[in-house]
Amino acid sequence: MHSLIHFGRSSRPAGSSVEAAVPELRTAQLAAVYNDQRVGGDCYEFLRVSPTRVLFILLDVAGRIADNREIVSSAQNTFRTMGGELFAREDANEPEAMIELCLQLNRDILKTAGRVCSSPAFAGCYNESLGTVSYFNAGHTPGLLLDRNGIIELPATGLPLGLFSHATPDASMVALEPGDALVLVSRGLVEAKRRRKEFGLEQVKESLRKVQAQSAHQICTAILDQVQQFTRKPPVDNDVTVLALTRNLASKAASLSS
Repeated sequence: MHSLIHFGRSSRPAGSSVEAAVPELRTAQLAAVYNDQRVGGDCYEFLRVSPTRVLFILLDVAGRIADNREIVSSAQNTFRTMGGELFAREDANEPEAMIELCLQLNRDILKTAGRVCSSPAFAGCYNESLGTVSYFNAGHTPGLLLDRNGIIELPATGLPLGLFSHATPDASMVALEPGDALVLVSRGLVEAKRRRKEFGLEQVKESLRKVQAQSAHQICTAILDQVQQFTRKPPVDNDVTVLALTRNLASKAASLSS
């Protein structure tokens, strides 16, 4: 079972992966998979906000799950409420709306926590008509955009949420061509260790290169499989989460629209 903030336990064996329900897209796919051993503050959410726009976020609230559940739940409610308001209009300026969403989430986390609470986040708005993603990266692990030329890192556009009440964020935009993929991974995945060696972002990239042209779900599970093979045991110190957005190849898009 999944709870609303995706912290729920399932009947699967410990250490298995879990996939969340996501909005159906016409010419693209979204997926998010986490190892079913929740210990920290990873949270992901999806929200269709208009006929052509879907929002997604991967948030990592500092601390243990027992201590930050209220903060995560409140941030998710803000994401859904403000996201629906900011992106509902067809003429909404997506980068400006992303900045405002970032500001609102930052204020909510500070207010709910009542203290400084570092909360890196990567949020995006996928425009199905244009194949573009407007996004902010608030101190999160870089997003990885796989295209025909290789892998591009999408670095931070601002500080982590929950640190400063007057932090000034920025937003950016990328275009996904058919066959491209945007992948987000949690800090816990990058820092997953075997002995003293970390899995690292470069191994995430290598895993992504090996699963080119695969579905969003296949990309997520393949990366998690690589991490589990590397660590040889379920994570115990941090959450391990992968989120992927893939744009279908032209042939797939044609078959979906027919």
